[in-house]
Amino acid sequence: MKLRTVTRHLREGAKNIIRNGWMSFASMSSIFISLFILGIFLLLALNVNHMAAQIESQVQIRVFLQLNVEQAKITEVQNKIGNLTEVRKVSFVSKAEGLELLRKNLGEDNKDLLDGYENEKNPLPDSFTVEVYDPQSIESAAKQIEAINAADELIPIAKVKYGQGTVETLFKITNAVRYIGIVVVIGLSVTAMFLISNTIKMTIIARRREIGIMKLVGATNAFIRWPFFIEGALIGIISSVLTTAAVLLSYSQLVKITQMELSLMMIKLVTLEDSGLLTAALLIGLGTIIGVWGSTISIRKYLKV
Repeated sequence: MKLRTVTRHLREGAKNIIRNGWMSFASMSSIFISLFILGIFLLLALNVNHMAAQIESQVQIRVFLQLNVEQAKITEVQNKIGNLTEVRKVSFVSKAEGLELLRKNLGEDNKDLLDGYENEKNPLPDSFTVEVYDPQSIESAAKQIEAINAADELIPIAKVKYGQGTVETLFKITNAVRYIGIVVVIGLSVTAMFLISNTIKMTIIARRREIGIMKLVGATNAFIRWPFFIEGALIGIISSVLTTAAVLLSYSQLVKITQMELSLMMIKLVTLEDSGLLTAALLIGLGTIIGVWGSTISIRKYLKV
């Protein structure tokens, strides 16, 4: 295709947007509203997934040792646990540190209940806090730690706890939340595509006589199609850029306003830096595809004169 022809198609596509002002406005408004709703749900899905990952990352294995286990045996058990492929980090918690943690968890009003249990009177055992790479593999890691204990004649480990039952339920809930978010975003994307394409169809139906006249004077299908193709792409790009700006600006303000309150509840939203690029790419890409697809599909019928 010659450069002059390309320039002509670009010029005609841009003129068509201005020439058909109200219909173009209707198409852009439809794209804007549909993609804005989609963008809000996309950010919601990203935050739900982020919060689920935060909850999962806090799941740990607590390994309680028998009382009066020698230091050499403690080091040996720690090394064996640390060598497991699922294990990311093993932290030793002495009985003194365990007592301080328990006192802190009891709060200021009840911390005096533990007075007199320091040093030799401390009834708590030494323990390990074990973190895994994949929270979903925590049960497997716990069973391997129990196997280490069973293979040792001294049986240095008294108990392995990771919230059996509760953790499995937690993972089921977080996975369900993720899947629901994905389904909602996909459903909204498909709905937006059909809604917007129908609006673009209405703009082309209103110009069917123009297309028919061009066919009768000898214009080829490609010559007629390209300006509509470019018009649809421009409508999609302009609308999706405006939508992306509105969505990200609204989200950045939401993060600023709620940052203090959510921090007090130990909730952290996905930052604009982490979510902005994905949201912009999806909305602009989808808006452009919808504009082009809607124009291409809609004009096909009226090229058969």
